[in-house]
Amino acid sequence: MTQHDSWLQLSRRALLGRPDASGASRRAIEDLIIAYAWLIDTGDFAGVGALLGAGIVTGGGPPMTGAAAIEQFYRDTLILYEDGTPKTRHIVSNILVDVDDEAGTAIARSSFTALQAVSGLSLQPIAAGRYDDRFERRDGKWCFVERRMHTELVGDLTHHLQPAVLRRISWPG
Repeated sequence: MTQHDSWLQLSRRALLGRPDASGASRRAIEDLIIAYAWLIDTGDFAGVGALLGAGIVTGGGPPMTGAAAIEQFYRDTLILYEDGTPKTRHIVSNILVDVDDEAGTAIARSSFTALQAVSGLSLQPIAAGRYDDRFERRDGKWCFVERRMHTELVGDLTHHLQPAVLRRISWPG
């Protein structure tokens, strides 16, 4: 079975409902997915590192592990403005979650749209894509064990990414 096939099965289970999935677990996982967006948008990169640090993060570059490495990646990659934020709003939608409460594992897929408004420019979409996530319950709490970020649509990132990052990245489209 390919990874694509497993995500199709996830979509079907989410649409049909999985009777053994705990609503509390599903909500806790959705909260983790949404927390990432809030942390990024407030410029809390230490919080992003803490949120994702127990797992592995991939997104076009080498895999990252550990809270400190993840925090540093965001500090090196994103532009922060005078208010300490990247002037973005990440909208997370189409969240599909499949929980195996007995095993203490879950997978999720969600879509994201990143909007940005900086002085002198109107509000604009700058990126869209999806997150493929894996979670485990550890000591009674759900945590990320893997986040795969797939940027599929790209707008003007010149006010979002550091110039050195823009020079070395090749985006789709």
